[in-house]
Amino acid sequence: NALIPCPIPCWSCAHVPLLQEFSCAKALYISDSDKRKHFRLVLKLFFSNGQEIGTFHSKLIKVISKPSQKKQSLKNTDLCISSGSKVSLFNRLRSQTVSTRYLSAEGDIFTASARQWAAFTLQLDDFCSRSQGEFPLREGYIRYGSIVRLICTTTGIALPPLIIRKVAKQSVMLDVDEPVSQLHKCAFQLHGSSGMYLCLSTEKVIQFQASPCPKEANRELLNDSSCWTIIGTETVEYTFSDSLTSIRDPVSPVPLVTALELTGGGDVAMLEVQGEYFHANLKVWFGDVEAETMYRSPKSLVCVVPDVSAFSHDWRWLRYPITVPLLLLRNDGLIYSSTFSFTYTPEQNFLAGQPTLPEMAQDSDTLLDTIHQEFTRTNFHLYMQN
Repeated sequence: NALIPCPIPCWSCAHVPLLQEFSCAKALYISDSDKRKHFRLVLKLFFSNGQEIGTFHSKLIKVISKPSQKKQSLKNTDLCISSGSKVSLFNRLRSQTVSTRYLSAEGDIFTASARQWAAFTLQLDDFCSRSQGEFPLREGYIRYGSIVRLICTTTGIALPPLIIRKVAKQSVMLDVDEPVSQLHKCAFQLHGSSGMYLCLSTEKVIQFQASPCPKEANRELLNDSSCWTIIGTETVEYTFSDSLTSIRDPVSPVPLVTALELTGGGDVAMLEVQGEYFHANLKVWFGDVEAETMYRSPKSLVCVVPDVSAFSHDWRWLRYPITVPLLLLRNDGLIYSSTFSFTYTPEQNFLAGQPTLPEMAQDSDTLLDTIHQEFTRTNFHLYMQN
């Protein structure tokens, strides 16, 4: 139930029904006199009752005044699009802004949307992998004439293998192999077909049969609906939960965990949590277990790793890994999740019959307790994973 106010006159926003759970900025104008090469959007979100949710920042956005008309070269890769990067594709009939349609995906169907754009992973695919989810990443820059895959970052569905072609004056150039650049007009030929191209029809995505150019054999003629403009995209995600408490203060700044560094071991292991926007009112939690936390700086928190016994009553007999999510909790109960987890893993070379204990009186209770302590201390390794 969030509303997005317009902070500046030059940013016009379109609101959609709240059930759609998204809003979009329709236009952003930058003055010709502004010489900055990058800028950042600052977004304030409010609940419908006027209570502030927080202030959120985008990543740096590069200003591209117009597409480059020069032949692209890998000597200047600033505007080139690399394999594995995220892009958006839009179509604009007769160069009219009101007719803009974005390639999007709803469920397992590709659509052309006038309201919502989608991000796609664009990657080289010389092997033409066709099975669902099997898209091995090949590094390098995308060049015209390459076989590529377009994979929706939200749904995971992908279009069939495509050949990316350069478009000039409503015709596709078949013999161009220069790098693909930001805001270039391009077309996507279905691999293995004879002149069939990805095309839109109102809100549907269809195929279009190109016709040979009568004047130049290395060109094919397209319609407007088969010409797409390509642009790189970036996303930033902020995740938090206030379901366990009544939050009165804004949730921002939202802390971001970027790395973990483990030190020590045995009875005491320390974990340094690295990231951004940390403060003294944050505690590190391993699942539902709070860790003793020390604030170092806005980019570093240090905590004591809880003993494995905190996560299971039968920890004394455990012979399998335990993985718990890594969370940050604000002192008012607000929960910030992260993409990291923490794993307690038994050593692979542990043998049940291996003598690990010193000679001692064979008192059954004392022996059993010592076995438990020794197994926990020496045979659990600690791992972090993203």
